[in-house]
Amino acid sequence: MVFPRRSVLLLCSLMTAYPALAAPAGDLPLMPWPQKVERPAGQGELVLNNAVTIAVGGDDMGDAVERWRERIARQTGWVLKPQPAQPDAPTINIVIKQKVAAVPQADSDERYQLSVTSDGVTLTANTRFGAMRGMETLLQLIQNGPRHTAIPLVSIEDVPRFPWRGLLLDSARHFMPLPDILRQLDGMAAAKLNVFHWHLTDDQGWRFASARYPKLQQHASDGQFYTAEQMREVVRYAAARGIRVVPEIDLPGHASAIAVAYPELMSAPGPYEMERRWGVLKPVLDPTKEATWTFIDALVGELVAIFPDGYLHIGGDEVDDSQWKANPAIQNVIKAKGLADSHALQAWFNQRVEKILEKHQRRMVGWDEIFHPDLPKSILIQSWQGQDALGNIASQGYKGILSTGFYLDQPQSTAYHYRNEVLPQGLHDVDVIAADDSAQSWAFTLPRLKGSPVEGSFTLINHPQHGWRGFIDFNGKSRRALHDIQWLSDTQLTFRVDTWMGDTQAVFTLNDRQLSGYTLLGNARYPTTGSKLDAVPAGRAPVVPSVAQSSNIIGGEAALWAENVVAPVLDIKLWPRAFAVAERLWSAQDVNDVSNMYQRLEAIDSWSTVSVGLRQHTQQVEQFTRLGGSRGVLPLQILAQAIEPAQYYTRQHLKFQAGNYHQFEPLNRFADALPAESEEVRQINGWVSALIADPESSESAGALRHVFSRWQHNVPDVLALTSENYQLAALKPVVQDVETLAGLGIRLVDVVARQGTLNPDERAVIQKQLDSAALTRDEVVIAAVAPLQRLLNATIEE
Repeated sequence: MVFPRRSVLLLCSLMTAYPALAAPAGDLPLMPWPQKVERPAGQGELVLNNAVTIAVGGDDMGDAVERWRERIARQTGWVLKPQPAQPDAPTINIVIKQKVAAVPQADSDERYQLSVTSDGVTLTANTRFGAMRGMETLLQLIQNGPRHTAIPLVSIEDVPRFPWRGLLLDSARHFMPLPDILRQLDGMAAAKLNVFHWHLTDDQGWRFASARYPKLQQHASDGQFYTAEQMREVVRYAAARGIRVVPEIDLPGHASAIAVAYPELMSAPGPYEMERRWGVLKPVLDPTKEATWTFIDALVGELVAIFPDGYLHIGGDEVDDSQWKANPAIQNVIKAKGLADSHALQAWFNQRVEKILEKHQRRMVGWDEIFHPDLPKSILIQSWQGQDALGNIASQGYKGILSTGFYLDQPQSTAYHYRNEVLPQGLHDVDVIAADDSAQSWAFTLPRLKGSPVEGSFTLINHPQHGWRGFIDFNGKSRRALHDIQWLSDTQLTFRVDTWMGDTQAVFTLNDRQLSGYTLLGNARYPTTGSKLDAVPAGRAPVVPSVAQSSNIIGGEAALWAENVVAPVLDIKLWPRAFAVAERLWSAQDVNDVSNMYQRLEAIDSWSTVSVGLRQHTQQVEQFTRLGGSRGVLPLQILAQAIEPAQYYTRQHLKFQAGNYHQFEPLNRFADALPAESEEVRQINGWVSALIADPESSESAGALRHVFSRWQHNVPDVLALTSENYQLAALKPVVQDVETLAGLGIRLVDVVARQGTLNPDERAVIQKQLDSAALTRDEVVIAAVAPLQRLLNATIEE
């Protein structure tokens, strides 16, 4: 496996002692970063050849040894020599202290110790599952260097921070074929994720073949469903990689597919048709009918026979109660049982479901909406509503896991997901206004493309010695600290805050008592207005559980909802970003340096395509070949360097506005073939920072000129493609703007490099061009606008 050159250079420099490198992470190509890493003084490595052998003692690992050898062969390009059944002096010796069941459990021991010396590799683990985690670390360490293939000498002690480290895949909205599911399990194992949350049912499809209720797959799946044997295969495949499988069937809402097959179970009479639209829909089960409970009990019985894990997910989110309210029989039950409202009815419903699960020896998992004090503490709550909801859950003694901030179906920067701390955090007195502070507060309104506007206020605080700090109060949510507050002029400022919408950056002009400007949600601009307030708002403090209560938070899950995802682009949407989420769930809390993360992620991205077989790069080439033919791949790849898909839910909301927010909207645009963020634009931002800090840096200026020239020269080829394929036609103005921006980039680099300035007229013209190019078109954004804006700002005299 050949790592990027700069990673290899970093790897060649060994440490001068045996320091622990838990925080910050070091320069080895490891992700997640282990809890403790020690390197010997001086240069040292274990050289490998094609006679490498692996021995396992203490447990029967099945075909794991052969799989690991196959991966070594892929990483090195070797044909490995056959190894004896029991090698006398194995290159890699795996010692397992305790033999356990092959199916992982919620409390499986995953710790391991790894020692690489000049004599060989010793991997010691308490159980087979620790050995699996340690082998992924070892495979990441195998490097093809300038002279040979080797493993750096190292000593590692490792254990996960959280026991629940999951990935949700949504097979309901768009069906995911079995080979694609199995490949993601390989990726999960490589990232040390250990819970596959399989979303099998929703309004738009029922994917679980039921023997008791066959109309579900016959009438509500379009013929796309998993047989019982296929689901058992997934369980076996996952278990062999130390991964639990937790199935989800949605109850009582998200039930349109059930309504198509069995309308008699619903709270309003049918007939129903297959639902193709995305969103929160009305069909909901009728909890007053005994047939409903027979149905649920039978389905749970079928699931238990296939999925051995101790947890079963019931969904429970986004229940539209309009059918309940309109049903006299249901309203009579609410009155007879003294239930306060529909939420109380759902809690009563969940109590009965929980009893069914208990009968089948399963624990309930559900989304935030199932949280209710009438349910036992044995349930597990998955939070999509954020750290405040999770903090409240933990404070009341319930177990919880976090998914907010880990939604990978939203195109977001990897840094945003990486900064998303699982345990709720306090404000550290950022909102305490002292006597020598001066404060100003501003109300704002941010209209969205779908749904109600986002409203709230932010407060800026200036201290004579310590400078600016601040906080923001979104209506209905707890207070958050502001970061990176900068005044671009006397009236214009920018600041950043991570929100449920993603990496959120304000670019506001505060003129007299009026606020104007825009908010960047990820990379998409949303015009924002507001006005100055006369006083600082009271706000709401974050919900932060005690240290003891925080132990109720047992991990988190990345989620990939499939409204905008189909199998041909599945890997593009997941990898390599999921490795960063996995690190947040495995590694120490203080392993959080974003720059270091990106350095290692670059190496892991390459490694995962070769060693693991993930297809994020292959899928993009396939999509670009479809759009532009074989000769169009390179031009589209170069264009993609400047462009990102519109982030946050901008793409979904644009589809909604156009009447295309449904299952048959083709996901065949240029945007669908793009990763969530442009690695090239991130590098450009680094070169821009270096050039601004040192205008005489010829290396940074040269790198910028080179990439901008490449974009310019690429434009004629891409423009030709936009005329040859109607699916690219809408990109034509975007391509033309990339050409304009490349020219502006060269001009601005020249000005900054000679420490010059622009006259106001030219600056105004360039600013207008940047603002125009920043618009979302054909669901993409020219991400290169951001670093060019920084170059333009650097040409303004202080």
